[in-house]
Amino acid sequence: MVIRKGEFFSLLGPSGCGKTTLLRIIAGFDDPDGGDVSLDGFSVLNFPPNERHVNTVFQNYALFPHLTVFENVAFPLRLKKTPNAAVRSRVGDYLELVQLSAHAEKMPAQLSGGQKQRVAVARALINEPNVLLLDEPLSALDAKLRQHMLIELDSIHDKIGITFIYVTHDQQEALSVSDRIAVMNAGQVLQIGTPHEIYESPATGFVAAFIGETNMLEGTVESVDGTMVAVSVPGLGRILVTEDEPPAPGSKASVVVRPEKIRIDTERPAPAKRMDINFLEGTVDEPIYSGSSTKYYVRHQSGTILKVIKQHSNWSDEGPEIEWKDRVYLSWSADDAYLLGAS
Repeated sequence: MVIRKGEFFSLLGPSGCGKTTLLRIIAGFDDPDGGDVSLDGFSVLNFPPNERHVNTVFQNYALFPHLTVFENVAFPLRLKKTPNAAVRSRVGDYLELVQLSAHAEKMPAQLSGGQKQRVAVARALINEPNVLLLDEPLSALDAKLRQHMLIELDSIHDKIGITFIYVTHDQQEALSVSDRIAVMNAGQVLQIGTPHEIYESPATGFVAAFIGETNMLEGTVESVDGTMVAVSVPGLGRILVTEDEPPAPGSKASVVVRPEKIRIDTERPAPAKRMDINFLEGTVDEPIYSGSSTKYYVRHQSGTILKVIKQHSNWSDEGPEIEWKDRVYLSWSADDAYLLGAS
């Protein structure tokens, strides 16, 4: 795995998949069973953590409760016996960077969770490391503050331009700020790519299921016409998918379609002029309203449940157009689905 200089790179996966262990190996806190860790082309395996030019922001921030914000940030410089004038200047610069200049004389107990996180970031950056490691630094914050602090972290990264390696189990966090993401499970890196690549073209069933909502329909390739693949799905019939490298007829494959790609209507649509549109009928099993959108669980007559997300793009004072037990019609383009298991 190669992480490019200056990028915001995320290690994403469920708890216990090995992402924090990998971060600790990069930091020098743990030794790998094999392989190497190199920085700017040079192996750092034999270097202790304090000589790797890598700093870590921990999940619990690890601030010194008896020191002010200023002295917490200054601590790495004090260890190096940096002259007082230089300490004042550099600490001032980094407190300004994280927008905490007005809180320099406060103690950690007087700070909010978001402020503590920014102190930890400033302290980690003041030594000017080549790489900043962030081990789920937002997990202790509430949802709104977490989103705000994520934007703050991204802004700091853009300003200073060093490499950030960010560990998280939250898909939305990783998709929001990463230049690239490594999706991990059971100690393995399953896919590395941009957020768009990870979401739109997952390499495995685990990646498809872990990143966002998805519908996965198991079937057998019935026919191939150029890039158009017809997959026979038990109970649902013939499902069309476009695939640049189509599999051979008879191959097992999974059709994957994201819920937001599916159109849902209460009226039967007119016959399609296009030949690449998939149609299914079903009944709303469960509508889940979440303000900006509603997620519908639609039961096909075969018993298959499909998830559909409908955005609320227009104002309405009459309540939802589609309700529980409504008969509905689903449609999506072959271009909006993809195959897993294809070769």
